[in-house]
Amino acid sequence: MNTTPAAEEPQERTVDLASLKVLAHPLRVQILERLSRHGAQTASSLAEVLGESSGATSYHLRQLAKHNFVREVAGKGTARERWWERPPGALNIPGRDLADDPAGREALRLVNREFEQLRGTALTDFMTHGIEELPAEWIGASSINTHHLHMTVEEMEESSRALEEATKRILAPYRADKRKPPENSRAVEVHLNSFPLVDGYRRDHS
Repeated sequence: MNTTPAAEEPQERTVDLASLKVLAHPLRVQILERLSRHGAQTASSLAEVLGESSGATSYHLRQLAKHNFVREVAGKGTARERWWERPPGALNIPGRDLADDPAGREALRLVNREFEQLRGTALTDFMTHGIEELPAEWIGASSINTHHLHMTVEEMEESSRALEEATKRILAPYRADKRKPPENSRAVEVHLNSFPLVDGYRRDHS
């Protein structure tokens, strides 16, 4: 009899207003991002890397769990030292819908700002220190690209969706929920950005 558990299929989740308000705390965004990047952690290990007390990280983990942003790892840990993970699947935050509510708009600002700061810090750290601290083959395997274009909103929407679908297809075999990470693997972050330049919009409409 095969006792190997079936791989869990990632489920894309659309975040509602109530859940967004719960997520709208800097430490909660940091916890969620840490679990996304490095896998399951305990409140103590999160506290150590985030410079917080284990009581604080434990509290925020429980609040995140109430809205299914995180969950306990089944069969791992003890009553005193629980392990937490982020369920597989993308989070979809519908900014256009949530921005109609003043509280939603403020929560959206905070969550977006925290996520972007974390992404920016990771990229800056790589650009500043990667060449000194990473093996040459990892530097060579990396790719940082910027493309400057002029598009209509319809063209940008079409290209954004195509890029998103292609990225999901290309990266699917490497997801943690699909396989056990190889021993020689490292935590890797892939960014895909597609957005109109706000300063260009301001200039054209001034």
